[in-house]
Amino acid sequence: MMSVRVRFAPSPSGYLHVGGARTALFNYLFAKRHKGQFILRVEDTDRERSSQESIAAILEGLDWLGIHADEGPFFQSERDEIYAQYLQRLIETGAVYKCFLSKEELDARREALKQAGKTPKYDGREEQLKNQDQDKPFVWRFKVPEGETVIDDQVKGKTTYQNKELEDFVVARTDGTCTYNFVNVVDDLDMNITHVIRGDDHLNNTAKQILLYKALGEALPVFAHVPLILGQDKKRLSKRHGATAVQMYRDMGYLPHAMVNFLVRLGWSYEDKEIFSAQDLEDLFSLDNIGKSAGIFNEEKLIWLNQHYIKEADQSVLQEQVDYFIGIPDERKNTAKGFATLNALRDRAKTTKELAELARFYFHDDLVFFEGVKEKFITPESVKIMAVFREKLEKIETCDHDHIKSIFDETLKELDIKFKFLGQPLRIALTGSPYSPGIMEIVEILGKDRSLQRLKAVGA
Repeated sequence: MMSVRVRFAPSPSGYLHVGGARTALFNYLFAKRHKGQFILRVEDTDRERSSQESIAAILEGLDWLGIHADEGPFFQSERDEIYAQYLQRLIETGAVYKCFLSKEELDARREALKQAGKTPKYDGREEQLKNQDQDKPFVWRFKVPEGETVIDDQVKGKTTYQNKELEDFVVARTDGTCTYNFVNVVDDLDMNITHVIRGDDHLNNTAKQILLYKALGEALPVFAHVPLILGQDKKRLSKRHGATAVQMYRDMGYLPHAMVNFLVRLGWSYEDKEIFSAQDLEDLFSLDNIGKSAGIFNEEKLIWLNQHYIKEADQSVLQEQVDYFIGIPDERKNTAKGFATLNALRDRAKTTKELAELARFYFHDDLVFFEGVKEKFITPESVKIMAVFREKLEKIETCDHDHIKSIFDETLKELDIKFKFLGQPLRIALTGSPYSPGIMEIVEILGKDRSLQRLKAVGA
């Protein structure tokens, strides 16, 4: 088998979209499976829409997902000389011609065709070929041959286009810069790309690109067009469905491999497995298992995966996540009690952002109360009850689970009350949250002094 070389070629006009991230992931995993090369190419020829901020955001998103290029990033804006050389080849073989029609003239022609009930497309080849020596601005148009173009796709099968429907398309603008379809082909040739794996919204472009490959006398790469990602309403995923940028999910508290696992399953499957390690994906991914139907973005599935990976994550990974969201003082990093806090809470959190909010009570002393809980549970009556517990806590010398449980049970018995009348107010006073580890665990984690300070802070 040929040495596999694939590429991901985003346009830097925004953040890394989840659809783009999945395309990058499919290419990356295909390269890994076949011990090939994954190339990153930035298609920044649209100077008005491209920005350095977007380039940085795309690179950051890929890095977060663990998708690292073997070569690149290469920038189309720096490759004009290469495009000029390939354009000259087309000029010399007569595959392109000068078109002098202005945008206004083209618009008028299309409108006239539309009014006549005809397809509003370019129809000026014959007259333009008769006047190739005019001294006025021009674009280079590709001379689409008669016949048909067949895309033999690894996912969708064969798709046939009638060439007469493609019209003579522009390959170089009046300012000399080359257009998307042409530079795309040139880059793939120059970089020896063997497989082009991308969204099926590019099928129409592929038909034009195949004509360019043939005009240049070059072999075609293998094409694989994957179905788009749709929202729950079966419409193309967009901002109306919620977050669409990869970094948004990072900032909502999703773990990178949860996102990877989720994205790869949007259109690809292997038997009935749902959970895949990074090594699993590299070993198992193939184009054969990409489905023909669109992937449906189901956030409930993403949450389920994220919870799974939070439960399985190394303590140090969770600590990094908590540090990202709330910051952890140096003296509380890599401590046994800090790790105990995360272990006690990991089953309760859907996201690492939630985990950080729940764990804040240990890492910071400026307690933040969840909305409404202080007013509901810290009442004059509950303060009196907690004061009895606080007095007993002051007297114990060893603040471990057994001694804490002993004075807790003594308080219940002495006041003849049920667990909830002491347990829930204590939970709120010590953590600010109704969702936390057991009371004995909380006091043991905080320690005697910090627990007493918090009880006194609410008046107990």
